Amino acid sequence: QVHLVESGGGLVQAGGSLRLSCVASGIDFLLNVMGWYHQAPGKQREMVATINDSGSTNYADSAKGRFAIPRDGAKNTVYLQMNSLKPEDTAVYYCQAINIVRVYWGQGTQVTVSS
Repeated sequence: QVHLVESGGGLVQAGGSLRLSCVASGIDFLLNVMGWYHQAPGKQREMVATINDSGSTNYADSAKGRFAIPRDGAKNTVYLQMNSLKPEDTAVYYCQAINIVRVYWGQGTQVTVSS
């Protein structure tokens, strides 16, 4: 069974940076896609950034130019580098991984950006 372990969330001032990490374990098949979603209070969960096994990335409009999603395939780890953070980035951030079997989700890590 695949398990996703997230870390790196916390409190940061507006304009600051955070780096989230997600490590996948118990893998039986290639993880074709890994990514990050977030969910703010009262809102739907939405995609922030994804990266596939070929290194192709996709970003939400709000993340473009500020966030990056590097991946270490050998270690089954994906990161979310968040720069120039804004209060509206405040949310629970969830790691996602996809293989041929199913979609997997982490438990989430809180990111809070103060003004």
